[in-house]
Amino acid sequence: MSIETALKEAMSIEGALGVALVDYESGMSLGALGGGQGLDLELAAAGNTEVVRSKMRTLASLDMNDVIEDILITLGKQYHLIRPLAASKGSLFLYLALDRGRSNLALARHGLKRIEAELDV
Repeated sequence: MSIETALKEAMSIEGALGVALVDYESGMSLGALGGGQGLDLELAAAGNTEVVRSKMRTLASLDMNDVIEDILITLGKQYHLIRPLAASKGSLFLYLALDRGRSNLALARHGLKRIEAELDV
């Protein structure tokens, strides 16, 4: 699946507000859909890059032989899901912002996992 198709699939997840595919080494977005007033996806991509880098450093410091499946940030009105892609896809992560009142977190996580498996970068 192409990046464009993956982003469209992610936006079809119930409650999706915006999605981006981000390179956490550079902080640059490879593509984004959605967003708008109150959700600047470029700014969110750069900021969440720091979240991913920090967690990667923490895992290395703790000498944990494990991988991050996803990172959840829970806000009063939104969920922000960060899913680092498998090592074979480089230093990329999917970032999905969801309306908390209209989304199902378990289904969203499952959807991102499926998109990751089918994504061809």
